[in-house]
Amino acid sequence: MNAIADIRLDLSSYDAIIVALSGGKDSIACLCLLLDAGVDPDRIELWHHDVDGHGGSFMDWPSTLPYVQALAAAFSVPLYCSWRNGGFEAEMLREDRPTTPVWFDTPYGMRSAGGQGRPGTRLRFPQVSADLSVRWCSSVLKIDVADVAIRGQDRFLGQRTLVVTGERAEESPSRARYAVLEPHRSDTRTGSRRRRYVDHWRPVHAFPEAQVWDLIARHRITPALPYQLGFGRMSCMNCIFGSAAQFASIRHMAPDWFARLMAYERQFGCTIKRSMSLEALADRGQVYRQVLGRPDLVRAALGDDWRAPIRCTDWQLPAGAFGERAGPT
Repeated sequence: MNAIADIRLDLSSYDAIIVALSGGKDSIACLCLLLDAGVDPDRIELWHHDVDGHGGSFMDWPSTLPYVQALAAAFSVPLYCSWRNGGFEAEMLREDRPTTPVWFDTPYGMRSAGGQGRPGTRLRFPQVSADLSVRWCSSVLKIDVADVAIRGQDRFLGQRTLVVTGERAEESPSRARYAVLEPHRSDTRTGSRRRRYVDHWRPVHAFPEAQVWDLIARHRITPALPYQLGFGRMSCMNCIFGSAAQFASIRHMAPDWFARLMAYERQFGCTIKRSMSLEALADRGQVYRQVLGRPDLVRAALGDDWRAPIRCTDWQLPAGAFGERAGPT
């Protein structure tokens, strides 16, 4: 399948192409597709939403940010980070106050916008649901952050911008209904002032997982450490959709971190999974074999730097490939 040819998208017509880069296989495959299509890296921007807000790690893998930084450097593509001030934990602990502003990198320095909403209270983890009003981590810490970052930069006014994300139909019934190409949420092409022409493209939407890994293998990109440890998705380390085996593995890898999550569940009187606590869920799972057998990879995944080569000569399919998806429904 040639995703670019399938929708007849003229990539040369865009002034800037933004790739939302989580460090996961699907977002990396999007970058590979653009490079294979001959897009000049100078017109590509990699955007990474730091869900922990550039503070200490709470929900995400500490190794994720250094991994995407190394990936951007290896392909000579600029990386711009964005985050909600205080990140996941600050939003979760919000009590009778507005959501905090968004900070974002630009070619001209760091800027801030947003944070002017009504006071509100959460005091609970996001809940496992397709409804983003209760599964607020995706909307507040990723989707809305990207919107604010685009709207907060006049450089996108009067320009054609393409936002590229890696959702795939195979992941869930709800994602299967996503459009492959549509106007982005920040688009104002029909407005009377401050016009922005922003398209949203999902180039790997129809790809099976095998095709994604084939792309990454052809570019010989070292998969992120969670994949190497057996995790099937490169989401947050403590993703609310995590399976019993994943949380059993997290408890084994980082018991103090896991205990912190359980303490918040007790404080809120509301568990992440609704039907059981994280402790009960982890008790049902088996720790991944790679987590038990590769303490070096565990240390690296929990570290805040990246020391391995991004491009490797002896590429191997990681242990987590074709594993548990444990993602949004």
